[in-house]
Amino acid sequence: MDEFQILEALEIHDGTSLALFDAAGARERLNRMAWVKNASVMKLYPSTLQISIEERVPYALWQRGDLVSIINESGDVITDDVDGRYANLLLVVNHGAQRRAVEINSALTTVPELRPRVRAAFLVSDRRWDLQLENGISIRLPENNIHAALADLVKMDEESGLLSRDIVAIDLRLADRVTVRLSDEAAEQRKVMTGGKGRSGKKERDT
Repeated sequence: MDEFQILEALEIHDGTSLALFDAAGARERLNRMAWVKNASVMKLYPSTLQISIEERVPYALWQRGDLVSIINESGDVITDDVDGRYANLLLVVNHGAQRRAVEINSALTTVPELRPRVRAAFLVSDRRWDLQLENGISIRLPENNIHAALADLVKMDEESGLLSRDIVAIDLRLADRVTVRLSDEAAEQRKVMTGGKGRSGKKERDT
């Protein structure tokens, strides 16, 4: 919040008397503002008005349909007024994702090498997450043991540059294997190199 927004909510005009100023009404108006968690308004005679404001803390962005909101850690909507200042927040997508944002955000903090590359996290069937990387690759995470799956992904990327390859999806849902889906161009090239043998567009490897 900026000073102008606060002054506007206080409704102080030229010639306003401190004695007649409605502090309770001003506090109520401040508390109705999106970013205000708690506000206090105190009269300090003879001529001072003391304003204390505790702001809500933005935690993530939540998208459902075309609507994107800023939410706090509990998943409560702070405001739908989103601008570039919040681009570093994780975007969680689909209904129910706002209440589980802490779950995926906490998991991603364990892999700081990967976190900056994650553009969005999609809650699938209210059970598990798909990650969308900035280069377009989709990461399908398992319902359980997310931390282990992310650690394995980072290790594979360090060893083979997996996340820089010409692929569109990595499926980590099975504990004993990783399935990688090639892009159409890479799949066609692989098909040509193998003389048309093998499945087009997919490659599997045991972990």
